[in-house]
This record gives sequence, C-alpha cells and structure tokens, in this order.
Amino acid sequence: MSNLDPAPAEAISRPDPATAPVRELLIGRDVVLGGPRGMTVTRTLPHKHRRMVGAWCFVDHYGPESATMRVPPHPHTGLQTVSWLLRGEVLHRDSLGSEQLIRPGQLNLMTAGAGISHSEESPPDLTRILHGVQLWVALPDGDRATAPAFAHHDDLPVVHRDGLSATVVMGTLEGVTSPARMHTPIVGAEVRIGGSGTLALRPDFEYAVLAFEDGPVVDGEPVPAGALSYLGAGRTELALHGTGRVFLLGGEPFEEQIVMWWNFVGRTHDDIVAARTDWEAHTGFGTVEGFDGPPLHAPELPTTALKARGRTR
Repeated sequence: MSNLDPAPAEAISRPDPATAPVRELLIGRDVVLGGPRGMTVTRTLPHKHRRMVGAWCFVDHYGPESATMRVPPHPHTGLQTVSWLLRGEVLHRDSLGSEQLIRPGQLNLMTAGAGISHSEESPPDLTRILHGVQLWVALPDGDRATAPAFAHHDDLPVVHRDGLSATVVMGTLEGVTSPARMHTPIVGAEVRIGGSGTLALRPDFEYAVLAFEDGPVVDGEPVPAGALSYLGAGRTELALHGTGRVFLLGGEPFEEQIVMWWNFVGRTHDDIVAARTDWEAHTGFGTVEGFDGPPLHAPELPTTALKARGRTR
C-alpha cells in the first residue's frame, strides 16, 4: 500500500534506548487513500511521539467497512511491505511480474530493496467488506539495496496458549517460526483473544500491540480499535485478556537513523531525491502490468533538506 498523502511530512525522530517496560497508548490519525472519496485508514506509525517499533516503521489499519481499494502503481525503496487481511481480498501486482490474490490469514511480503513498484486493488465480484493492516519494515543499511523480491505465504504456524491463539506472521514467537524472510530481528503475529493468557517475550525486543477491534485488554489496559499500545522493552511476558484480535509487533531497537518520505526509506536527503527522480523518469522501478490506469506521481519534495533521524520524535 502506498502513502498517498499529497504533501507527505518527513518522519523524524531521535534515538531512544527503550530498555524498560512502558505503556503508551498511541491514537492514530485518519488518512484518506486515493483522494477525498478514497478509503480511510488509521495511521499509528509513524506517530508524532514514536516513529518505530524495532524495524517496523509504518502501520495503517483499515476497516471493517464496505470499501473498494484501488491504489495505482507506485514505488518503494529500502523497506519490506507486510500485507495482512482479516476480511476481504486484495489483488497485488508488481514490477517483478507477480500477481497474487491475498485472503485473510495469508501473508503478502514484498521486499523493495533497491526499487520495486506495485499496485493493490479490490478484485471485482468478491467481498466488499475490507479489514486489514499494512505494515512496513525498514531494511538495515547493508540490505536496503538488495534485489527486490515478492513472497506469498498461505500456511503460517499457529501458537495456542490458554485463551490465546497466535498466528506467527514474521519472526519467532513461543518457539514457533514463520517461513517469511527477515533482514533484521523482528516478530509480528495476529493474536485472537478469547479469555486470558500470556505470551513469552524477548526482553531485548521492544513491543507494541495494535487493536483490530474494541475488546482487547493489553497489560491491564483496554486498547480501542485502531490504537497502538507501545510497551517498551525488558519484558519476558505479556498478559492479554478480553475478546478480539490484535497484532503484536516487536523487534530489536533499530539504532540506524533513517529518512522516510512518501514511499521511500533511505539514509540521506540525496537518497530520497534520487529515488523520486528515477520514479518520475520511469527508470529503476520496472512496470506493473495489468492495472487499468496510470501510475501515481510523486509529491513535490519539501523546500528544506530531509534529515536522517532515529526512532522517536
């Protein structure tokens, strides 16, 4: 999914050791994808107070609502996109020639690396109710120029703990590992809560929990639908109770400073300028075949230089 803000702000932050447990409730902001009549999403990362959780640097939650997704071809660099649905279907096409329908419980993982373009849209004659989340993972400096790749995983491992059922989307949870390829130590899991239970955590990871609906209680605090509860690091377990579904995010604190603007993740202002120039010149990102419509144009860059910053504002 693209960041379709017509005037995207530079995502800036400062280093944060995140060595102790905390509890910060982050309320997202509404963003309309595709113009005034487009689909509305709730964006909790980047947030005005916190920019990253591990290498997770972007979280858009949408639905459940009757909506049509139509995101024209657009570019990415320096990141992985993680597409996860709870309801509905989305058709992915990319410049590698991939064409993949994603359904609930399946993972679409696209590694942008040096550059890729893709589109996302609701397929005709299928479910009109959409509910899901789009996440980005920043690639570490040594891998951000890797060759682009796409993978689809429709058989992910599940952990059962008391009143919890967790599908491991990325990384390892409770000794169970997803087949998805990672470039930095992270974890991502959809957790269904039907009572009370605890999940084992790594104390060297920082964590956050996104609520998909009202009802979940995370570490003793109710988390409303679309909000993100940031939990810090230093935890060995997490208590969850109530009802509903959440998405657990975690990872080693990402110590590299990044520049994140529009759909690009780089390290310098010049990285972003070069990526934008290549996209507008139709070079370096390939072509998405099969989408009925033109690609997106990149927004204008701000008048001041973009600066590489850390994980918190």
